Amino acid sequence: MCPTGVDGIIMTGRNSTSVHSASGLLVYRAQLLAALARPREALHIVHDPHHGLVAATGDVHGLALRGTLPALYPEWLGDRSFAEAHACRFPYIVGEMARGIATPRMVIDAARAGLMGFFGSAGLDLAAITAGLDEITCALGGQATNWGANLIHTPGDAETEMATVALFQAQQVPAVSASAFMTLAPSIVRYAASGLTRDRDGTIQRRGAVFAKVSRPEVATQFMNPPPERLLRELVAAGHLSAAEADLAAQLPVAEDVTVEADSGGHTDNRPLTALLPAILHLRDTITSSRGYVRTIRVGAAGGLGTPGAVAAAFALGAAYVLTGSINQVAVESGLSADGRALLAAAEIADVAMAPAADMFELGIQVQVLKRGTMFAQRARRLWEVYRAYDSLDAIPVDIRRGLEQDVFRESLDQVWARTRAYFETRDPREIARADREPKHRLALVFRSYLFMAAQWAREGRAERRGDYQIWCGPAMGAFNDWTRGSFLEQAEQRTVAQIARNLLEGAAVITRAQQLRTYGVDVPAAAFTFTPRPLR
Repeated sequence: MCPTGVDGIIMTGRNSTSVHSASGLLVYRAQLLAALARPREALHIVHDPHHGLVAATGDVHGLALRGTLPALYPEWLGDRSFAEAHACRFPYIVGEMARGIATPRMVIDAARAGLMGFFGSAGLDLAAITAGLDEITCALGGQATNWGANLIHTPGDAETEMATVALFQAQQVPAVSASAFMTLAPSIVRYAASGLTRDRDGTIQRRGAVFAKVSRPEVATQFMNPPPERLLRELVAAGHLSAAEADLAAQLPVAEDVTVEADSGGHTDNRPLTALLPAILHLRDTITSSRGYVRTIRVGAAGGLGTPGAVAAAFALGAAYVLTGSINQVAVESGLSADGRALLAAAEIADVAMAPAADMFELGIQVQVLKRGTMFAQRARRLWEVYRAYDSLDAIPVDIRRGLEQDVFRESLDQVWARTRAYFETRDPREIARADREPKHRLALVFRSYLFMAAQWAREGRAERRGDYQIWCGPAMGAFNDWTRGSFLEQAEQRTVAQIARNLLEGAAVITRAQQLRTYGVDVPAAAFTFTPRPLR
C-alpha cells in the first residue's frame, strides 16, 4: 500500500515486485499491470532517480513529469470518420459470412451493440435475401445505417447480380460489401452511383455506401477511382442511372471504404496483412492526391483478426476499422449448425486448408476451409484433379468413377446429375442448355454440386455427413480459441458477437496502451501484452 498522504502511485517493472523509490512510494509490478488494464484512465511518465522512467497514476505533483498518456477508449482506435459516416460507436465490422451464416439476428445484435454488421446474403436466392432484409429493417428501423448486405461477384451471371442490387435499392440497404470482384461490374457501379446528390454547399452525398473487399492492389485501384466512363454510359442507356447521377459518380471513388482482406477464411489470396495493408494505404494516398478527393478513402483490415494483439496490430498499421469473419461463426447468432461450431471450437491455427471454390470452380479459384474433423478439402481437391484430367462424365475411368461415387458422393454420378439438372431447370435453365452442349460443363456442374451441398450440410448440422462439412475458416479461428481458453468466452453460450467484439477492442486498447508506455522507455512486463476476456457491457 502507498504511504498516507500520497495520491500518486509509482509503478514499474524492472524485474522486481517491490522496491522503494526516492519519494518513498512502493513500486509494484502488479499495480502497473492493473493500471494498464484501465486504458480509460490517464497514465503519467515520471523520472525516478533510482529507477529511471516509471509510470504513475493519480496526483504526480512534485514529481519529475516527462509525459502523460491520456485516456484511450476502444472507440478511438480507428478513424473517427468511420463512426461518423456509418453511425457506429466502434470501428468494427461483423463480416458477411456467406450463405446466411451471418444471419439477420447477427446483424441486428451487432448494430445494437454499436458495431457495423453485414448480412451474409451471398449465395442466397432473392426470396431468402428479401426475408432477411425485412427482418433486419423491422428490428432496426428505417433510420439505422450501421448495417448492410453482401454482393458477391458471380462470373457469368450478371443478371443475378443486377437483380440483387435492384432488391438492395428497393429495400434501401444503407451499405453493400462487394466481395470477390476482380474487375468492376455494372452491378456494383449501379449501386454506388444511384441516389448521388449535391448539397447546397456543393458536397456530393451518397445514398448507399460501398465497402470493397480487396486483396490485390490492381483491384483496389479500380474501387478507389471513379467508375469507367463506358460503364456509366451503359447504365444511363439502360435506365439504371440518370445522367446527373453519372456525372456525379465520375467525381467520386466507387468505394469510400476499402477492406483489405489478408489471410482469411473463404476466398483469399493468403496475403500477410503486414505486407498488404501498407501497400494499399500507399495506393490510397497516391490516388487521393492525384484525384484531388475532398474526402479520404478509409482503408480497413480483415483476415487473421482473432485476438486483441492482432486487432491492435491492424490499427497500428493504420487501419481505419477492422472486420472479423471466421470467428463470428462460433457466435450464438451464427447460421452455422451447433455441430459445425463445435468443430470450429476445437480448431488450432494450422487446422486450415485450401480447397476449390463452388462458385468459381472452373477458374481454379480456391477458398480456405477448416481441415480438422472433416475430409472436405481432400475430397474437393480430388474432384478438381479429375475435372482437369477429363472432358466429360463418360470419359472418367470406371475405377475412378466408382471411387468418387463411393467415397465422395455416396450415390451414382447419374443420380447426382439428375438432381443437379432438376435444380437448374427451375433456378437457371441456361446452365442445362449449356451442359447439353458442353459435356465438360456438365462435369463441372456435377462436381460443383458436392461443393455446394458440403456447405449446406455444415449449416444444417447433418452429422452423417460431418466428414464432408465445408466450413470457411482462416487461422484466426485457432488463435481465437487459444486466446479464449479458460475464460468465459470459451463457453459456447457466452460467445455473442457483442462480447467477442468488445473484448477484442478492449484488449486492443490495453495492448496499445502498453506499447505506448514502452515507447516512452518504461520497462513494461510481457504480461501487459496479454488480455484475458471478461464480460463487458
